Amino acid sequence: MTHVFHRNPKTTLNVAMHGRGIELFDQDGKSYIDASGGAAVCCLGHGHPVVIDAIKNQLDKIAYVHSAFMTTDATENLADYLARQSPGDLNHVYFVSGGSEAIEASLKLARQYFVEIGQPQRRHFIARRQSYHGNTLGALAIGGNAWRRAPFLPLLVPAHHVSPCYAYRDQRNGESQEQYAGRLADELEQKILELGPDTVAAFVAETVVGATAGAVPAVDTYFQRIRQVCDRYGVLLILDEVMSGMGRTGWRFACEQENVAPDIMAIAKGLGAGYQPIGAMLASDRIYDAIVGGSGFFQHGHTYMGHATACAAALAVQRVIDADHLLQNVQARGEQLRAELRGALDGHPNVGDIRGRGLFVGVEFVRDKDTKEPLDPALKTHARLKAQAMRNGLLMYPSGGTVDGTRGDHALLAPPFICTPADISEIVARFTQAVSEELPAGQTSRLTSTTL
Repeated sequence: MTHVFHRNPKTTLNVAMHGRGIELFDQDGKSYIDASGGAAVCCLGHGHPVVIDAIKNQLDKIAYVHSAFMTTDATENLADYLARQSPGDLNHVYFVSGGSEAIEASLKLARQYFVEIGQPQRRHFIARRQSYHGNTLGALAIGGNAWRRAPFLPLLVPAHHVSPCYAYRDQRNGESQEQYAGRLADELEQKILELGPDTVAAFVAETVVGATAGAVPAVDTYFQRIRQVCDRYGVLLILDEVMSGMGRTGWRFACEQENVAPDIMAIAKGLGAGYQPIGAMLASDRIYDAIVGGSGFFQHGHTYMGHATACAAALAVQRVIDADHLLQNVQARGEQLRAELRGALDGHPNVGDIRGRGLFVGVEFVRDKDTKEPLDPALKTHARLKAQAMRNGLLMYPSGGTVDGTRGDHALLAPPFICTPADISEIVARFTQAVSEELPAGQTSRLTSTTL
């Protein structure tokens, strides 16, 4: 019996005993390739000596000090680094312990900004259906995943949702990418007009959609058109790069590839690579100056914000990425991963789409390749694939409800940035084996009595 309240209490978990590079080892000595870095977290793999030394060195100085009393060199140095690297004028960094906290801070800062500048009527937030922004109540409220929201709806503040940029399913026949982007921008504009332009505070979006839809990138010009709509009505643009940021797409920030800078950005996961819990909110000069020139106090805070040891670890992670030229490796290995997956699986009747950017890749499964009809949700294909992949020594991040929160299955691959060409080929081989075992070509899926 375990006294740990696991997320799925009915499941007995193996025990991770140690990790080395892209591999994890359980209590029986079995090795697994960590092809998703947990939840797209462990971008440097496991046991990186430079990061471990940085943590030890910081512990010898000061592990933690409350941010209401003092700051630390570790906190200041990481903030300076991120401000230099960030797009636009995102020059102000607010450190938290993870992605959900970063989104909560972003929402509250957006609201306080409008209070400070004399527009307290701006209270509405718009996001996209099938988005995921975290599991705290504010983040869950703005998120657009129906299944995750359903049990808690009576507790959630109202939010508004428009269509995602999901070209595989929603781009019309004969519609160019630019036309598709324009149609979605028009939908956002209509929602703003419907709510009242002077009542909308912000539009929130994942730059590349992560866990709920499986590495869905936007089409060309989409975010540029969205930025124009937001600017037209004085609406802030908040980008959620908790999963897609910090090098995961081959760019330090995913929005750099879109040639767009938000007003507020949330980051986490790859910021600290799992070596310490950390996330951050980045704010533009305009928003920061409004707080400083107004009340002078951001009405928000957490006990562990600006944690010295976490900041030291995160700065070491980012310096390794720079020193080892890992962004270039992410781009190259990402192209290899998608190409090898397509070579192995494009002909499979249940593989509908292979997509993503950098080492952030999603594979969507369907019942019918031509109609894109999803597999029967009762089959829990995504869970079966996860279990089979683990038996094959591969960890990947699957999810159901890809299409609408109920229907649809996908698997997310987000391997560490340190992967070699041989590592990528082995990931593809093990993943393809799991697919062929659980979805034999020409079958819609199998359902057995196995409990997952």
